[in-house]
Amino acid sequence: MAVLACAFAFLQGDQRGVGVDHGVGGALLAPESKQILILAQDVKFFGDENAASVPDAAALAAMTDEERRHSFVHQSVARRAAVVVAGPVANFLLAIVIFAALFMVFGKPSTSPRVDAVQPGSAAEAAGFQPGDLVLTIDGRPVESFPDMQQIVSTSAGETLVFEVDRGGVKVTLKATPALKESKDRFGNVHRIGVLGITRSPSPDDTHFQPVGPLKALELGVQRTWFVVERTLSYIGGVISGREAADQLGGPIRIAQVSGQVASEGLPSLFSLTAVLSVSIGLLNLFPVPLLDGGHLLYYAIEAVRGKPLSDRAQEVGFRIGLAIVVMLMIFATYNDLLHLAAQWTAS
Repeated sequence: MAVLACAFAFLQGDQRGVGVDHGVGGALLAPESKQILILAQDVKFFGDENAASVPDAAALAAMTDEERRHSFVHQSVARRAAVVVAGPVANFLLAIVIFAALFMVFGKPSTSPRVDAVQPGSAAEAAGFQPGDLVLTIDGRPVESFPDMQQIVSTSAGETLVFEVDRGGVKVTLKATPALKESKDRFGNVHRIGVLGITRSPSPDDTHFQPVGPLKALELGVQRTWFVVERTLSYIGGVISGREAADQLGGPIRIAQVSGQVASEGLPSLFSLTAVLSVSIGLLNLFPVPLLDGGHLLYYAIEAVRGKPLSDRAQEVGFRIGLAIVVMLMIFATYNDLLHLAAQWTAS
């Protein structure tokens, strides 16, 4: 079965100026800039002609009864669907475990989401933010720390966010639309992020990492995994609607480059990247594109409704379309890689 995957990964960039104008903590656990990576893997089951799970008619006809009981194609729809969905589920579980382990070892970064200064002409000034405001919620979601606010704002450029702030003991509701801004991280990579124009200048005593127990770490791991899923889907929707640029799509060259950059920051960052890639692969593999796991699940759903599978011809056409989509995507990603490298070499 082919499990070619397009991994839309939120990879970690420089934390300064992401979402607001001073990043605090959470560098290891707060991937906030968008990069898209293309990964691939193939698995061929017993009784399949190829890794796309196309049945091998000759092999099936020559099978003994015992072999038929063990071949993938002769299993029930429910069993085949369970086998297919097990891969993406394992990706999600791996990400949750890695994120939870990082939270348990390093704790949760905590800095109060207080506004120290508002930049003139910024989205924050237009929304009515004032120095001293303490952000309580964004779109109804509790904000416990400054990195929490960064994470939401930096990935919401052009989207209207509803902020509830504490202003001198009085709750005030503000609406702000983060502006899209290009920034370079320490490696020279260009990221498009949302910026409010809020400055935070915490004292050393105001920034710390809160220890968390196993259950809380697991909860945070689930939340971080869901954040990657949510922002991935939002980015894809933005590309389709034209709000986001497709030049963030990266292929094998970008994978090697980003992996090396993240590895230079230490093992925790590398583990964080691994978790992000894992959940992204699991999510994209569930897309209903023939050749991906989601395409197989779509075929199984049709088979369950019809009471019989699609014809070999229909499945073959679907797989050819899926293969064409994946190949074009990888070619486009590699093209973006070359443009990205050329831009870096020119800038240097």
